This record gives sequence, C-alpha cells and structure tokens, in this order.
Amino acid sequence: MLKMTGLSKAYRTEVVETFALREFDLEVRQGEFVAVTGPSGSGKTTFLTIAGLLEAPTAGRYELDGVDVSQLGDDARSQIRNRKIGFIFQGFNLIADLNVFDNVDVPLRYRGMKADERRRRVRAALERVGLAAREKHYPAELSGGQQQRVAIARALAGEPRLLLADEPTGNLDSQMARSVMDLLEELHRDGATIVMVTHDPQLAARAQRNVHVIDGRVVDVSDEVRLSRRRAADDEALAHA
Repeated sequence: MLKMTGLSKAYRTEVVETFALREFDLEVRQGEFVAVTGPSGSGKTTFLTIAGLLEAPTAGRYELDGVDVSQLGDDARSQIRNRKIGFIFQGFNLIADLNVFDNVDVPLRYRGMKADERRRRVRAALERVGLAAREKHYPAELSGGQQQRVAIARALAGEPRLLLADEPTGNLDSQMARSVMDLLEELHRDGATIVMVTHDPQLAARAQRNVHVIDGRVVDVSDEVRLSRRRAADDEALAHA
C-alpha cells in the first residue's frame, strides 16, 4: 500500500540545510490503522505531506500501491492525490459560504464526475457519518464535531485508497474527539487504510499500530502491546458472553 524507504526531505536556504526527514523507513499495509506520534518538530507533518503527495522527497523512494511516486511532477501527483488519497485536517478546511452538500461535492467536481454520480457519492458519505439531514446547513451552523464529520465525508466521497488524518481531534473537546475516533475505528473495521498523525497517546492507543518519530526518523514501531491488550479484551468479552 504505502512504502517509504530511505526517505529524506531537506529544506535549503543560501546558508543552511535542514532535514525534516532523514533515512525514513515505513510500510503501511492495506487495511491498517497506523498512528504516527512524536514531539513537535519531529517530522510528522512533513511525513504526512509527502505521503499525501503534497510535496516530493529530496531523496529515497516512496511507493504507493506498488508504484514509485517519489519524483512525479505536480500534475501527476495532483491526479493521483485526487483519486487515491483522502485528507482529514485538524482545522476541517471547509468552505464557509458553501453548504455541507457542496463542501463534500467540491473535490468530485474537480474530477469531472457526472452530477448523478457525485450526488450519489455525496449522500452516501453524509449518511455514513450521520449527517444526511444536515446537507443544506452551512459550516457555521454545525458543531466542531459535526464539521469534522463533514470533512471525513468529503474524504470518503472520493472513495480513496488511503485516508490521511492530521490531528483530526485537535480542535475538539473530549466528547467530540471520542465520537470522531469512534467513526475512524468503524471505517477501519470496514476495511479503510488510515494513517493518523497525533500528539495524543490516548488517541494513538486506539490505532492498530503505533509508529514513533524523532528527529525525522522512525525510532520505534510497537504493536505487540496493542495486540495483546486487544486479545485480552476479546477474551474477557467472550468469558462474559
């Protein structure tokens, strides 16, 4: 699905070269839910922008669905991004003067998709996130949690191969954050591949696998504890069934 090998990203000025990623190695398999954690400035956001084909690495190899996309031009990256990748941002990134339906519809219009197909996808996505009855509302009329659900619906409507979430609960209170995480877990159970960047260890603990990044490198990949806890919970549930 997603494989980065020896990836580096350097930002250069006339006098200094700064590496945001250095020899970065990561593989995410189809259907995984991976949380990427690390301190501020560790390279998490740079990783996500490269994973989402928003920019290219300086060196190394990035394969998406088995195809090397490391050094594609802007137009080629844009086409793949629009068809294969869905984004969920901390700040929602909704257009204030468009209603819910049109916010979800915008990326589909860029594909040149026919109106009937767009309408089907938008309504199916809104139904999935529990907002079918709010399609004529505007972002200002929704709670933060509802706005994030619109953002998730916008991503889902494109039927992406990969969902990238950047601090998806960062602007939400604890109750709304749990609701959004419940939805992401539900999407994962239904087969979605999700990579979530977060600083919150409690949210990361709900992912299938955790990847820790420091100074632009993956320093720890640990899913054994998560799997053992999940098995223990399943065993307990069966014992009380």
